[in-house]
Amino acid sequence: MEPTDTRERARDYLTDAADVMVAASDTCLEDIVAASEILIETFRAGGAVLICGNGGSAADAQHLATEFVSGLTLDRIRPAMRAIALTTDSSALTAIANDFGVDRMFARQVEAIGRSGDVLLAISTSGNSANVLAAAESAHAQSMRVVALTGASGGELAPLADVAVRVPSTVTAHIQECHLAIEQLLALLAERAIHPAAG
Repeated sequence: MEPTDTRERARDYLTDAADVMVAASDTCLEDIVAASEILIETFRAGGAVLICGNGGSAADAQHLATEFVSGLTLDRIRPAMRAIALTTDSSALTAIANDFGVDRMFARQVEAIGRSGDVLLAISTSGNSANVLAAAESAHAQSMRVVALTGASGGELAPLADVAVRVPSTVTAHIQECHLAIEQLLALLAERAIHPAAG
């Protein structure tokens, strides 16, 4: 590939990614605010946020849980906030997959850890990941609320969620990029609401 072709491809990619972010600020804002309100209510009541997803969304789950537990920035120290990524315990994940099937990997953990008043934050670019759908169903059985982050269609997950943030794209990479920004924003909004005087 010629350098000029590489440059153009890079420019087009970044432009497309930026366009999705701008579109999300128009179409997803109210759902983001509603999702943040659920998280804030949960933290204020002493509840926990359980987070799950596959692949890149599994990395997002870990990242977001870390932002809640550790903090966003060192210049704003505040108490830890209760969040758990359901994607990190390799022993539990492999045992559940072996004994109950991959579709139960997250649902079984929700059954064990989730309590009424907690929230499941379910991440799926397609909205159709079977193990994320099972986690959402398990969350409702535990009287938990569900916040979903999906792509444009929402898939089967959106109807299972109390609030679904549907990124207006069908391109997995751009949905994931936008999910990351939304996750950072949700952490920021919750932190500033729960600990306004931190730092």
